[in-house]
Amino acid sequence: MKVCLVVLATALVFVAGEAAGSTLARQDLSIPMDDGVSIAATLYVPDGTQPAGGWPAIVFLHGLAGNRQQMNALVEGYRFTGGDFAILTFDARGHGESGGLVGIDGPREIADTRAIHDWLAARPDVSDTRIGAWGISYGGGAVFNSLVAGVPWAAVATVQTWTDLYSALMPQGLARSGLVAGLASSIPPTRHDPSLNAVQSAAFAGNTGAVREWAAARSSITKLASVTTPVFMAQGRRDFLFGIDQAARAFRQLRNSPKLLYVGLHGNAPSSFPADDTGGLMETTRAWFNCYLLTPCVRSSIDVAIAPEKWAGRASQRTGLPPTRPTSVAFPGVTTFARSGRAVRTSAPIRSDIEVFGTPTVKVSIGARGGWSRLVAVLTARTPRGREIFVSAGGVPTKPGAQSVTINLASQATFLPKGSRLTLTFASSSNAQASANLLYLDLPMAQSARARVGTAVLKLPGLRTLVTR
Repeated sequence: MKVCLVVLATALVFVAGEAAGSTLARQDLSIPMDDGVSIAATLYVPDGTQPAGGWPAIVFLHGLAGNRQQMNALVEGYRFTGGDFAILTFDARGHGESGGLVGIDGPREIADTRAIHDWLAARPDVSDTRIGAWGISYGGGAVFNSLVAGVPWAAVATVQTWTDLYSALMPQGLARSGLVAGLASSIPPTRHDPSLNAVQSAAFAGNTGAVREWAAARSSITKLASVTTPVFMAQGRRDFLFGIDQAARAFRQLRNSPKLLYVGLHGNAPSSFPADDTGGLMETTRAWFNCYLLTPCVRSSIDVAIAPEKWAGRASQRTGLPPTRPTSVAFPGVTTFARSGRAVRTSAPIRSDIEVFGTPTVKVSIGARGGWSRLVAVLTARTPRGREIFVSAGGVPTKPGAQSVTINLASQATFLPKGSRLTLTFASSSNAQASANLLYLDLPMAQSARARVGTAVLKLPGLRTLVTR
C-alpha cells in the first residue's frame, strides 16, 4: 500500500507553486431539485482513460453570498483539475444562478446537497463510492450537516466553518449581533427564507429557545461521534465568527474516523481566505483526497498541525490537541457607568511570551440596575513596540442586582510577546472599545441603565510549547 499520510504529514511544509494546466472537459449545467428549483452547476470530467468503476469525484461548496465561479477559480488555481478527479461545483440554493431561497444550511439545503451527490453518483463516468466533498464556511456547514444526515461522502474537507451554530452566533445566550446582522445582510432580502428574519429578531430579543431550535437543525456536533468518514478540518487561528472551538470539539467527537485538524492563517474576519499559507493548505487537501479517493492509506499518528502567526513555510505537527497552561491576570477596581459608558482596565506588562490558544475567560462582579441587560468584555493588548492587538471578545446577558458572571471570549490563537500590557474593556457593546469593533452592536437599552463593574480576573489558555517565535 502507498503510504499516503506521509504526504499529509509533510505537505504543510510547502506552498503550492504553479497551477497545472487543466486536462478536464468543463460543462455548465442545471440540476433539478425535487421541489422544482434548478441548481446551477459546473462539471469537470477528465478526458483521459476512465478507470474501472468511473472517476473519483470531489464536490466543492462555496461560502455564504458566494458562488460556484469562486470554486471554479479555486479548483483550477490549486491543481485539482489535473486529471485524477471529476469535479463538480454548484451555486447553493438562493445563490448565483440557482433558484430558491437561502435558509442557512437547513433541511432544504441538505436535501439539495444529497441530490447533488446522488446525481453525480448516478453518472456512468463517475464512481458511486468514491465521491468526496470540500466546503468553506457556509459550504463547510453543508458538508458536515449532510455527512451526519447520511450522505455517503467517501472523504470530506471543511474550511473555517461551524459544527455548533448556536454557540457560534449566540454563545452564552447573548447574540453576536454584529455578526448575525452581517450574515443576514450579505444575502439580498428577496432571497431570504422567511425563517431568517424570524431568527434574527429572536436572537436580538434574547429568545434563546427559538434560536437554539433553529440552530440545532443546522448543526452537526451532536452526531459526529458516529461518523466513520475521513474528515480533514482547517480552522483559522483568528476567526471571530467560527472559532477554533468549532473544530476542536468536532475533533474530540470524531473518535471513529481518520481525521486531521489544521489551524492556519485563513478564516472569516479578521482573517481572510486565501491567506499566506493557503497554498500549503490546499496541497494538504489534495493529498487528503488522493489518500482516501485514489489509493489505500496507512494511518499516521500526526493528526494536528498549527501554523505560526507569521507563515514561513512550515506548520508545527503533533498527535492530539496541544496542551495549554492557564495564565491568570487580575484587573482590580470598581467602575460605574451608563449605557454609553465603559470601564477600562490595563494590566502590568506580562512576564513572558504567551501564545493564547482556545477560549479565554473573564470572571467579574457586576451590579446592574435601571434596565441594564448585558455585559460585553473586549480583550486587547499593546506590545512593547506599541502595536495594538485585538485579542478576543465575548458577552453575557445580565439580570438586575449584584451578580458574578464568567464571560467566555472567542476561541482563537494569538501570540502576545513578553512585555505586552493587556486591556479589558467592559461595556454594553464592543463598539464602546472601538467604533469598528462590530461583534456586539450597541442595541437599545433603557436610558436609566447603569452597571457597576468590580475586580475582574482573566484566564488565558496558552500553548505549553509555542508555535510562533
